[in-house]
Amino acid sequence: MTLLSKAAILAAVDLKSEDVEVPEWGGTVRVAMMSGKARDEFFGRQGEDKVPYSQFAASVLVATVIGEDGKPVFDESDVEALRAKSQAAMDRVLAVSLRLNGIGPNASEAAEKNSGAAPSGDSGSASPSPSENQ
Repeated sequence: MTLLSKAAILAAVDLKSEDVEVPEWGGTVRVAMMSGKARDEFFGRQGEDKVPYSQFAASVLVATVIGEDGKPVFDESDVEALRAKSQAAMDRVLAVSLRLNGIGPNASEAAEKNSGAAPSGDSGSASPSPSENQ
C-alpha cells in the first residue's frame, strides 16, 4: 500500500458525476457529487424548517446539475422555475443526485457497506427524503 502525498490527494479527481437521460426535457443532464464545501452550503440553505418536496428537489438539482465545463447549470434564482417542471423528470434526476451524494435515510448504511468501515460525521440523512415531504 502506497501512502499518498498531500499533492497527490489534492490533485485527485474524486468528485464523480453521472449522466441522466431526461426524456421529458429532450436530452441528458449531468449530475455531480458535491464537494464538502458545496454540501455545507447546500445544507446551510435548507434551514431548520421542513421545506416543500418540490423546493427540496429543486435545491438539490441547483447544487448538483453541472454542464460539460463542470460548472453549475443553475443557481438559487432558478429554484422556483425548477419547481414548475415535471415532477417525474425532477425525481429521475433527484434520485441520482441523492445516491451520488449519500443523502437520504439509507445513506449511512450504504456508506458503511461501500467502505467496510463505520461512518463518521453527518451523513446528511437529517435532510428530507422524497417520501417525507410528499
